[in-house]
Amino acid sequence: MQHQLESLASCGDAASLRCAISKLCAEFGKVTRVDILTMSEADTRRALCFLRLESDAQERQLMTSLGVSRFGNDVLLIVDLAIGSVRL
Repeated sequence: MQHQLESLASCGDAASLRCAISKLCAEFGKVTRVDILTMSEADTRRALCFLRLESDAQERQLMTSLGVSRFGNDVLLIVDLAIGSVRL
């Protein structure tokens, strides 16, 4: 599944990143919320994606499968972005 997270890096804007996250998570349940924050430092650009699914059980399955964790009540996906590829 790590490869699938890496595939999110090619998204060209926030809308396409949200859509790609929804598709990635679809096998676990419907994504009910996605908040995206971007950060840049030197030659690194990342998107912090905070999301929620319909149930805690679905979120636990997603976290186990993707090897990600929670930040507060949200599932946190950290996406390394190609420099200059995402317009938010």
